[in-house]
Amino acid sequence: MGANNPFEIEAVMDIELELHHNADHAVSGGIGSMGEAFPAMGIVAAVMGVIVTMGSITEPPEILGGLIGAALVGTFFGILMSYALVAPMAKAVETAHTADSEYVNCIKLGLLGHMQGYAPQISVEFARKSLSDNIRPTFAELEEVLENIPTEAS
Repeated sequence: MGANNPFEIEAVMDIELELHHNADHAVSGGIGSMGEAFPAMGIVAAVMGVIVTMGSITEPPEILGGLIGAALVGTFFGILMSYALVAPMAKAVETAHTADSEYVNCIKLGLLGHMQGYAPQISVEFARKSLSDNIRPTFAELEEVLENIPTEAS
């Protein structure tokens, strides 16, 4: 690419990673906002159901009970959609995007270590240490994998 200064490359990578993070956050944030709106839509459905019920106030109790039940179903549906479907979906998307960002950051650190002149094992160690505990291979696991990489001579 014609750039040999690791600090310049790091600055460009940081900008790209920030843009990537912001784009991902917009998606999960949008889904989360939609999930937060569902209870309010349920309340609107309940209020509209009460208005319809009040318009039929002279009807017998059996009909009024059905209308009141329909109003309550709107509230239940809004809460169910929010807390049981859309909010967990937003959290799952956010978690996936966080893992993706962690993966790309790991690559960045490995590349920067290499560009700064560190030995390949040290550059890989920089990258390994940037991973979270639940996916980070141990030093021994990483050494085993690196030792078993086929070379051109074999």
